Amino acid sequence: MQREDVAALKQHWPLVVAAMAGWGLDGFDFTLLVFLIPHLGTVFHVTLPEMAFVLTATGLAKVVGTIAWGSASDKWGRKLPFIVAVLWFSCFCGLSGLAWGYVSFLVFRIFFGMGFGGEWSSSAALLMETLPPSARPLASGIMMAGYEVGFLLAALVFRVIFPIVGWRWMFGIGVLPSLLVLFIATRVNESPVWLAGQHRQQVVEKLKVTPAVLQGWAFMAFINFMLWSIFALYPTFLITVRHLTPAGVFPYVATYSIASIIGKPLAGRMVHRFGERPVLVTYLLLTIPSTLLYVLDDSALAMAAGAVLMGLVANSIFGIAPMYLSRRFPAARRGTGVGVGYAMTSLSVGAPYVIALVTPVLGLSVSMAVFIIGSAAISLAIAAFNTERWIPERDAA
Repeated sequence: MQREDVAALKQHWPLVVAAMAGWGLDGFDFTLLVFLIPHLGTVFHVTLPEMAFVLTATGLAKVVGTIAWGSASDKWGRKLPFIVAVLWFSCFCGLSGLAWGYVSFLVFRIFFGMGFGGEWSSSAALLMETLPPSARPLASGIMMAGYEVGFLLAALVFRVIFPIVGWRWMFGIGVLPSLLVLFIATRVNESPVWLAGQHRQQVVEKLKVTPAVLQGWAFMAFINFMLWSIFALYPTFLITVRHLTPAGVFPYVATYSIASIIGKPLAGRMVHRFGERPVLVTYLLLTIPSTLLYVLDDSALAMAAGAVLMGLVANSIFGIAPMYLSRRFPAARRGTGVGVGYAMTSLSVGAPYVIALVTPVLGLSVSMAVFIIGSAAISLAIAAFNTERWIPERDAA
């Protein structure tokens, strides 16, 4: 790591912390549900596909949320939508705990999804526009590692809180991330790139859809399909297929999460040293054999090794995502472009629902493996193309 990069991270530490914490708390509020799918299916008297549809509907709501929040960040700055999105998803997470039936729970989660994507698109643009180019790969990895911190916290709450007070209080705890807005409001500055554009009073150009833009959007869709296939039904898999208790689930989720927390910043550093495409291609190739250990071998050693590899390799690809996507757009349209890109990930949220539908035929283990490997292969084909000449800011890598 260069001294300049360390100095940049230290100088902008409130923003780095806020971006990581925002994404982490967003992830915490979202992943609370993945631990409760079997239990809530019993509470609401619905099937696994119906509970998996809640995840899908939540993700589809991101289409509205991410595009709207992205457009708002181009108009009103990155900071304000960041704050409002955090308040939004925290509020509707808490309301989820007050649901009186399946339909009301579904509605609350849909509204939660509208804020779920807005936090990411606004904070990613703010972070990438504030940090100098050389520090962006590492900052990108640090930000994205926040999700696994949230996932780990959700697993801990499931392990400790759920057996004592039940599922409603788990969602009630999800209101606490709203306190982050105090830190963002007082310690985080607006994007200097966005402010410079406002001072110049530039005429905002239409978003140009280049091969690099199409590549970024397509990559986000399929790589996120892989992510949802990896983690969305993982606790359900551990509970229903491996027959583990909440206490037994925690070590595997913790292993996966800790490996991801280490792996995402490491992936950013690998990009800084070896380049974006070589790292993406290598990581995606390694994901395919890792899947066999993750869900198809029932020995404790294989399950632990699979959790490590999925966190350290497959999921760490997302440490590159904020930089990978944001550098494909000019500053004046970056919020909208990143918002649309993150909305494209909503196409992938059908993964848990489709996996649940084919599970009676293939079994949950094989179903998860098929979708992880398939989406990894498609993502690999997309990432292999060189679109550098269409990147508007080549130094953003």
